[in-house]
Amino acid sequence: MTAPTVTVDLEGLGFADGAHLLVQRALAGLPSGGRVAVTGRDPALRVHLPAWARSEGHRVESPEDPQTCAGVVVRGDAVDARWFGAERAGSAQPVDLRDHPPASWGLGVRGALLEAGGPEPRFDLDERDLVWADLAPRLYAQAAAKQWDPETAVPWADEFTLPTDVEAAVVQVMTYLVENEQAALIVPARFVGRIHPHFREVVQLLAVQMADEARHMSVFARRALLRGDDLGTSSAGGRSSLFTLVTESDFALASFLLSVLGEGTFVDLLAFLERTAPDPVTRRICRLAGQDERRHVVFGMAHLAHQSTMDPRLKDRLRAAIHRRHEALADTAGLNKDVFDALVVLAAGSWSPADIAAGHRRVQELQYEMDQGRQRRLTRLGFHDDEAAALSALHTKNFM
Repeated sequence: MTAPTVTVDLEGLGFADGAHLLVQRALAGLPSGGRVAVTGRDPALRVHLPAWARSEGHRVESPEDPQTCAGVVVRGDAVDARWFGAERAGSAQPVDLRDHPPASWGLGVRGALLEAGGPEPRFDLDERDLVWADLAPRLYAQAAAKQWDPETAVPWADEFTLPTDVEAAVVQVMTYLVENEQAALIVPARFVGRIHPHFREVVQLLAVQMADEARHMSVFARRALLRGDDLGTSSAGGRSSLFTLVTESDFALASFLLSVLGEGTFVDLLAFLERTAPDPVTRRICRLAGQDERRHVVFGMAHLAHQSTMDPRLKDRLRAAIHRRHEALADTAGLNKDVFDALVVLAAGSWSPADIAAGHRRVQELQYEMDQGRQRRLTRLGFHDDEAAALSALHTKNFM
């Protein structure tokens, strides 16, 4: 029995202008062997219709009335020969991630139907447990929503006047912050292109993290130059400390050293600067940057907590990374003396001996708070209290 025929009138529309979409739509609702009679006024229709049908795996029969019909398309068994051997790239939902997605999925969208063939790019970070954290999708959504515009979020136009030496202290601290945030941008940038796109929420989150750091660099540099033309000093020891972060090639270890230890310590520094800032601009940018940095620490902790459940050797690797970095920096001077002195000046608020003593004490208290924060994060990753204290003490004196 011949299948019923559906009629599609293309009117003046030709295949060069999209007529295939209407024919394709009519065929989509039919079973194999379904028939679509195609009519239309385009003079090339009788040539283009059979050619298109063959390319799609269908055949065309001559119409009963060639005066009014260009041909009858009979749907083939395959809608499109291109999709023979096609594979669904997993589920679009992150709750159904593959533990080890194939290389052939690399540049396809997770959840899409992938045509067979094409490139098979190699992403060396292609295992779920190497990069994933269950809160990555939610954290990315939060990060995207919390982006702030330096032009409108910071009171650049607020009037304030600082003593020359206090302004110099601000400039020195801002210079130090730019230098550290520059490294904090480079580190995730080295890994984004190595992560399999199947774990796209992690890639997106790291991309936003890079945008955060770029924005921090911009506002810290702008504040440093708000009242002058020169930045402060950069110590060789500080740059050596940052270099050990930039050269770390293991994603877990880089996340640990940068986000858990470095940026975790940096959060305490930014909170300290917000409290001691002598002007509204410095206060505001430290507050905003601190909010971003806390999010970076949260992901680093979540990623490592996930990996620790899968890799019983992770703690050994983290421990070794701390010792290796400590040994590499053993001959460096640690924190730039100019930065330490600038922090004392900002914490003191004046040049009286009593206030300078109080400022010095507050900076020491800051260092203690940093140490306590590192210890808490280390214990959350499974280290015993005594070892967490010992490992925290080995962290670079350069803070980051």
